[in-house]
Amino acid sequence: QVQLVESGGGLVQAGGSLRLSCAVSGFFFSISAMGWYRQAPGKQRELVAQISRAGSTDYGDFVKGRFTISRDNAKNTVYLQMNSLKPEDTAVYYCNALRYPAYWGQGTQVTVSS
Repeated sequence: QVQLVESGGGLVQAGGSLRLSCAVSGFFFSISAMGWYRQAPGKQRELVAQISRAGSTDYGDFVKGRFTISRDNAKNTVYLQMNSLKPEDTAVYYCNALRYPAYWGQGTQVTVSS
């Protein structure tokens, strides 16, 4: 059974940093590209960053230069380092395996105060 468990969210002041983690199980993690998404209240879920099996990365324009996605295949975990956080980054953050798009975790809340 595919499972994704996000953690690391919290309340931080603008300009601060957080590191999110997503532990996955139930499939061969190393063969799937992974993505981080976010959903703010009243808005659609949007792609924040993604990382390929080989480690190539891509980012939404709104986080380029501030966020870094990485993965540790030995730990079946994908990370999102978020720096220079802004109030508009406030959202629930989710990870997703592009090979298994129907599966989502519970998400982790990130709140950035001004």
